[in-house]
Amino acid sequence: MSALEAIRRRITAEKFDSSRTLSEQDILELIEYATHAPSSFNQQHWRFVAAVRPEDKARLTRIAYNQTKVSDASVTFIVLGDLRAHERLGEVLSRSVAAGVLDQSTADVWVAMAGRMYADPRDARDEAVRSASLAAMTLMLAAESKGLVSGPLTSFDPDLLIKEFDIPERYVPVMLLPVGYPDFGNGPKKARLKAFEVLRFGSGRGL
Repeated sequence: MSALEAIRRRITAEKFDSSRTLSEQDILELIEYATHAPSSFNQQHWRFVAAVRPEDKARLTRIAYNQTKVSDASVTFIVLGDLRAHERLGEVLSRSVAAGVLDQSTADVWVAMAGRMYADPRDARDEAVRSASLAAMTLMLAAESKGLVSGPLTSFDPDLLIKEFDIPERYVPVMLLPVGYPDFGNGPKKARLKAFEVLRFGSGRGL
């Protein structure tokens, strides 16, 4: 399936076949695709926790106000954004320097710029949520391309999630992302606004 086909076919699934599982290698492959998403200065703010054991998915279902797709999906990812990703940027960029795709002087400039830009916790949070969301979308398209479905959700108790799954304070929960095989009962793709309804050239007037 092409990327364009995956974009057009993807739905937000509510029904998953709870009898089918994904291997650890399958899950790692999905995350590997997700890591190709863009991020500011290549900080790669995203982190993931994969709930695959029935007891973990049961805990997560309660945190998500008993939405059954959390437990029925083969895996439900907890998608996190790193609020302090800029603190690790030098280490992250060193790999690109070592590979010869970025020079050290440019890396140093990026580290300094990111440190200034994200010193404000509000800006750091905005960027963490943006980048983690881009990674989640990339993961969803990868899943669709592999014949899987996904059902992102943001209706959950973030404080309880942090406590129950031992999430370090540097991370903000962005969404839960159930992924697995479809079951009967998923509706057709809902109607979308047309391109001409959401686009203006050169100005926002008339939006």
